Amino acid sequence: MNSIGTAGAHGKAVDSGEDWGDEAPAAASKPWSREEAEAWRKSNPSSSPWRVVAAQAVVGLGCAAVAWAFTRQGVTAWSALYGAAAVVLPSALLARGMTKRARNPMAMAAGFMFWEMLKIGVAIAMLAIAVRVVPNLSWPALLVTMVVCIKVNWVALLWRGRRADNKA
Repeated sequence: MNSIGTAGAHGKAVDSGEDWGDEAPAAASKPWSREEAEAWRKSNPSSSPWRVVAAQAVVGLGCAAVAWAFTRQGVTAWSALYGAAAVVLPSALLARGMTKRARNPMAMAAGFMFWEMLKIGVAIAMLAIAVRVVPNLSWPALLVTMVVCIKVNWVALLWRGRRADNKA
């Protein structure tokens, strides 16, 4: 029998219905050669988190300009800028922490958790002091700008996926 079976409720082998052949399981676990790994890296380049942070900053400046153009009030533009800063600065902290190279996977996971928690804490602290930093704060301008800047992450992922699709 060339199919891989699983044990049923009474310990009897149950045919899974998949015929792998003799070589398929070994081929699925075969490690890549150096050349195969380098070819994969070239065809799937990683994008820099700093590009996303820069895109968030540009979008935040654009939101502030739009807020000022619609309201002609400096406080609305400052509120939008502060909302952008409440996203961009914590994202920059995370990017800084994640661009450090750690070889140990556990250290990488712990580092990510630390920097992500720091990012969330800084964002919450910035929102907590927003009223003191920006007099006559416009919460709608601040929050809309924050949401738009946060959505830049999704746009970057979509753009990266589309770029990879165009290369194929």
